[in-house]
Amino acid sequence: MILLPSVDILGGKTVRLAQGDFDAQTTYDADPIDAARRWVAEGARALHVVDLDGARSGTPSNLAHVEKITGEVEVPVQVGGGLRTIEAVNQALAAGAARVVLGTAAFSDLDFLDTAVAEHADRVVISLDARNGLLARSGWTEQTDIPVESVVQLMHDRGVRRFVFSSIDADGTLGGPDVEGTKRIARAIRGSFIYSGGISTLEDLLLLASLRQVNLSGVIVGKALYERRFTVAEAHSVLDGLT
Repeated sequence: MILLPSVDILGGKTVRLAQGDFDAQTTYDADPIDAARRWVAEGARALHVVDLDGARSGTPSNLAHVEKITGEVEVPVQVGGGLRTIEAVNQALAAGAARVVLGTAAFSDLDFLDTAVAEHADRVVISLDARNGLLARSGWTEQTDIPVESVVQLMHDRGVRRFVFSSIDADGTLGGPDVEGTKRIARAIRGSFIYSGGISTLEDLLLLASLRQVNLSGVIVGKALYERRFTVAEAHSVLDGLT
């Protein structure tokens, strides 16, 4: 498992939301490049960048920031938020993204998904954002009654093998990871996935890693890093020790 610090961009700044609530945000950096530089300087091996404006509007809004980040750091950057057309996907990749994270449009427009997978193969990652095991869409603002496992099967049928599983119930709370949700998703996925949500301490990372789920390849951390609960180097020491 590797650690992926999250750089969430809203209004041109680095912020964190609580449980996906745009009205419950904390600003950490006036310029997202400062966060990206900091995490890479501390030893980050990859970054997870989210265009929150794009996730809410459905159209990428912060690709200039993405391009600035990818132009200055020498680690892979995966990018999500508002990527709902093949043109938007291509723009994100042209901005330097190593992978693109697709959400809403991947479920509602299978022709779009098929085109993205056909053109970009394993550079396409599907975001599984869940409340109580049920899919949420449109930047987490729309709740469905669709079990996440059924979405995983649909994505497998379309050739997808990379996922991000975000537990909205845990996200931004510093309340610990969704262990049962992680186990459930691990059983469903044929391929690999990255976990996101609720990480607060090194013990939380140890707990996830100790699950020994061979398809769990990484963990996204945001608030705990910004609030200096632990460092990137300390996180890698824990995760590397169990691999």
